[in-house]
Amino acid sequence: MKRFLQSASFKRLVAIVAVILLGIICAAFSHNASSPFTSAMSFVFTPLQRLASSFSSEMAGLSASFTSSSKYLEEIEKLEEQISDYREQLADYEELKQKVVAYEEFYDIKVQNPDYQFAYGTVVSRDVADPYGSFVINAGSTSGIQVNDPVIYGNYVVGIVKKVNLSTSVVYTVLDPRINIGAYESATREYGYVSGDNKLLKDKLCKLQGLDRTSSIVSGGIVCTSGSGGVFPHGLIIGEVVSVTTDEITTSTYATIKPYTDLNELTDVFVITSFIGQGESDTDE
Repeated sequence: MKRFLQSASFKRLVAIVAVILLGIICAAFSHNASSPFTSAMSFVFTPLQRLASSFSSEMAGLSASFTSSSKYLEEIEKLEEQISDYREQLADYEELKQKVVAYEEFYDIKVQNPDYQFAYGTVVSRDVADPYGSFVINAGSTSGIQVNDPVIYGNYVVGIVKKVNLSTSVVYTVLDPRINIGAYESATREYGYVSGDNKLLKDKLCKLQGLDRTSSIVSGGIVCTSGSGGVFPHGLIIGEVVSVTTDEITTSTYATIKPYTDLNELTDVFVITSFIGQGESDTDE
């Protein structure tokens, strides 16, 4: 018996009875009509009911929160899709704007030379291993382009086509020593040919060679295509004379030329696929 009185079970029973008695006492002193036992039960279990009710409300709120979060996620996904669409539209707009600018640059030369047929191309890659700045455009034989077609931007010479695929072409620039362009200086009408030079390459310059030692060309002069050889039409602008030099070894005179186009910044070009005099040779066969 003594062991039972000291057990945990007996202590819990005593605690429960004490709570019930306390409820009965409180109910006896209250003015409600409920029985003491009912009041006691109410006293004991009402806090538990309140706790359960509060817990139920919290769970309901949490459920609503999950529902709201799901809606928010759906809205975020919709907004992300709209942003993606806007980005695509912006990219299309920028591409169209570049194309419009390129056509505006070409408009005058097309009006002055209605015989020109041309293909539009966008620069899609550059050969970083090529010091002369060759690049690839997204137009090829399906656009009527052939090897040795001249490449221009507006009225300015960029280079010539040196390799053609169905949908792409490789362009060599005026800085490349592998190409020669028949040219003249507009003020003096002195003729020669323009080609790249490794010594001038670091300054992005080329030179007009084949000049007389008594050349009258001075800095600031404008060098244009002469049309000789049938590769370039007559009158396209190549660049501006920076200086005139006489080679001490060969005693030949040449003019250093700065191209008018920034070849590294080009994004769009035109290829002249046909013009009067194209392919005509200057020498008799």
